[in-house]
Amino acid sequence: MASDRIFGLVMLFAAAGYIFAAQQAQSGFMSDPIGPRAFPTLIGVVAAICSLFMILRPDPDPDWPAFRTLLSIAFAVVVLIAYAYSLKPLGFIIPTMFAAGLLSYQLSERPLAAVLAGIGLALGLFILFKFVLDLGLVGISEKASPYVPFLQPMIDVVGSFFGWLGSLLPDFRPARAGDT
Repeated sequence: MASDRIFGLVMLFAAAGYIFAAQQAQSGFMSDPIGPRAFPTLIGVVAAICSLFMILRPDPDPDWPAFRTLLSIAFAVVVLIAYAYSLKPLGFIIPTMFAAGLLSYQLSERPLAAVLAGIGLALGLFILFKFVLDLGLVGISEKASPYVPFLQPMIDVVGSFFGWLGSLLPDFRPARAGDT
């Protein structure tokens, strides 16, 4: 019971810090209609509500996970931190492939399924973000492109196809600042 309350209090302070940090975000000249603060603030508010719930209604007899589960969680955290640091130098596709593949293997220890999940998620999310949602996403950075020359032509072909397909659909995206 006390461990839930202590964890809830720590998470409440973390959520407050996250909300404060989100309010410091500056919006650039070309930003989306709701600005860069809305989503991080929403995440912070949800975390604060969950923390208050843990403080006010703790589990009377909490079950702590086994040591193997704690190691699995620590591994996932390390993978996600490495993913965050590798996005800028390598682009979106390569780090997403590795992170999704490793986390998928952690869920189900089948190597082929993990590799296919990593590749499928990386390419599928890239297509969704880049060509459907029209986000300025770098698939493979210039630093990493000499090491994977076979991937860039595939991205160009897929991008051309989805760009053509997108031109057939009506524009459903919200207007951005500066659009006429």
